[in-house]
Amino acid sequence: MDDDFPVQRFEEHRDHLRAVAFRMLGSTGEAEDAVQETWMRFARTDTAEVENLRGWLTAVVSRICLNLLRSRRTRREDALEGHESIADAGAGPEAEAVMADSVGLALQVVLDSLGPAERLAFVLHDLFGVPFDRIATVLDRTPEATRQLASRARRRVRSGRPAPDTRRQKSVVDAFLAAAREGRFEDLLAVLDPDVTVLADDAAVATGFAGHQVTGANAVAELFNGKAAAAIPVLVDGAVGAMWAPGGQPRSVLAFTVEDGRVTGIDITNDPAAIAALDLVRID
Repeated sequence: MDDDFPVQRFEEHRDHLRAVAFRMLGSTGEAEDAVQETWMRFARTDTAEVENLRGWLTAVVSRICLNLLRSRRTRREDALEGHESIADAGAGPEAEAVMADSVGLALQVVLDSLGPAERLAFVLHDLFGVPFDRIATVLDRTPEATRQLASRARRRVRSGRPAPDTRRQKSVVDAFLAAAREGRFEDLLAVLDPDVTVLADDAAVATGFAGHQVTGANAVAELFNGKAAAAIPVLVDGAVGAMWAPGGQPRSVLAFTVEDGRVTGIDITNDPAAIAALDLVRID
């Protein structure tokens, strides 16, 4: 076999990988590093039997980017630092097309406010058309949990602004939980956006939740009014949420999307495998 053949196979996908990595990371330097690490893993792996090399490489570069995003959050780096146009880094036409999309830098700013898992799910599915079942393998979550991550990210992207700070999020979620557990219907309505949407996974529906999707402040308030007595405030992948954990074992997790002082979305996860993959941190 021609010694240059593996290189040629990889180079056919380099622009795509660079585009994916840039959207994940928002930095051309980090994107190039991620692509180079992908090349090194490719060179060390026998991929002769891989039928969909593009998909395989996309999964590899996505895992690398996910680790970089998690490391960045740990270091609390400024997510806007180092932004530059990927076109200036010698990218090919696919990467340049990604940067020339309809929202450009505005999208990048909002992406930088997402948690790593949310960002990966949204970028791969909404920007690059990767199916949820393949994204789920990268995140080590169920396809349904991955779908919810992308949905939560999509709502924030459509709003056109970054997530509010954690303190403001928590005050809104605390108000929601207090009104719910005390049965104060009008106060519940006050903290819910008129178009609030609740998305529940299959496990939640199987245990008696109203359905996979409930929309509208009145309908959502009726669902939670007089409930949530045992809910514990937590951070869910970095965003404020709540969980029900009898005996200390998480059984149900609620991730909230908060905009302009109101709850615009709630994602309910009851699937044990999906909950196990969540980054949950109890907060007071």
